[in-house]
Amino acid sequence: QVQLVESGGGLVQAGGSLRLSCAAAGSIFSINTMGWYRQAPGKQRELVADITSGGLTNYADSVKGRFTISRDNAKNTAYLQMDSLKPEDTAAYYCNADQILFSGTRTYWGQGTQVTVSS
Repeated sequence: QVQLVESGGGLVQAGGSLRLSCAAAGSIFSINTMGWYRQAPGKQRELVADITSGGLTNYADSVKGRFTISRDNAKNTAYLQMDSLKPEDTAAYYCNADQILFSGTRTYWGQGTQVTVSS
């Protein structure tokens, strides 16, 4: 089992910045992709950004140029630097990790951290 613990959410004014952290603990071998998803009230959960163990990144169009995902493999931690925040970025943000096992891929989720951007 892998546990994902997120931190760093909060309330910020439009144009401000926040940094989210996601620390993985437990049976953390063979974790490949780590990512961040978000879910606003009444909307489906959507991918924000993800990063492979080799450092390849992928971003949603809505956050390109404003958000940066990074990863410290030695600390088993992923980060999401969010700059130039907009009210529409308001959502619960969830960390995600995929673990490669002989039996297939297992996906884990964190408990979520709230990000609120005021106008």
